[in-house]
Amino acid sequence: MSTSKVAVASGSAEPSILEEKNEGNGILKTPLPTPTASSSVPEKPELTADHQSKYEWLLKRVKSWTEVHSKEKSGPLTDSEKMWLTRECLLRFLRATKWHEKESEKRLMETLAWRREYGVEELDPDHIGPENATGKQILLGYDKHCRPCHYLSPGRQNTDVSPRQTQHLVFMLERIIELMPAQQETLSLLINFKTNKSRSNTAPGINQGREILHILQTYYPERLGRAMIINVPWVVWGFFKLITPFIDPLTREKLKFNEDMTQFVPKEQLWAEFPGGELQFEYDHDVYWPALQRLCAEKRAEQVRRWEAGDKQIGEKEGYLKGHDAQGVSLPADYPSEGNSQAGGAA
Repeated sequence: MSTSKVAVASGSAEPSILEEKNEGNGILKTPLPTPTASSSVPEKPELTADHQSKYEWLLKRVKSWTEVHSKEKSGPLTDSEKMWLTRECLLRFLRATKWHEKESEKRLMETLAWRREYGVEELDPDHIGPENATGKQILLGYDKHCRPCHYLSPGRQNTDVSPRQTQHLVFMLERIIELMPAQQETLSLLINFKTNKSRSNTAPGINQGREILHILQTYYPERLGRAMIINVPWVVWGFFKLITPFIDPLTREKLKFNEDMTQFVPKEQLWAEFPGGELQFEYDHDVYWPALQRLCAEKRAEQVRRWEAGDKQIGEKEGYLKGHDAQGVSLPADYPSEGNSQAGGAA
């Protein structure tokens, strides 16, 4: 399969974040902003004529929307919602519904309504921060296909079951999407069920597990590239057996248990807590948490700037928003491309 390299644009603020990473002992304490030079994104196949026709039908329908209808927060479609409705977003929902156009339209509108009612865009790092005080969720490094790695360490659980625990996961999903390089739409999930002295049972409750699965499969379709899971105790195996009926068959195929993770993640970007990993990382909440917010805010602001420069198009290309494509779906001819401007967004 052919692949494409991911370039980092000059002029990005990311090197300043990298410079903060060490305290003279070689231990990383901040996120890594880019994949390794040897990592690459697999090429995506061209749309068939039938799929292109279905995409164009869906795009036309979505462009006709003026309002989002929800139980409590109905109102005009906002700029941030229009920007969320990218070409790739529409295609993800089409693939998730097996290319049923009307079902895709229904699910897109339901997702917009859920995002409003759940308050996805209002989730605040100061409110979420206490959930991550122990580093039970970490966004760190990239796999060999340039997917950002999302580490879950249930043994570091520091809070009781509450709505904020699920909000925490949604918040981190939104951040990892911002960290995805151009041309990559999926993430790698790495789960280490290693226990600690204060937390022997690392399995979530069945109700919470079902809620999280529903959110992931319904509102974040086609986002999981691979899930790698190690140190699975018997009680967690029991949990997986209970939730397996609720897991989409395509998702089940992406689950890898106790495999050599260096097959999938470069060892220099694989956290040393996982077998074969060489990345020395130590979670320091006061350092990592603000660095993550700053890095994501920079990427988010650059995407907004490019979307506005591209005339605020519904159906905009994510490759353009993330600085890979010089031109969007409707871009002024004289707009500077990444090759001749310091402003191109890095991915």
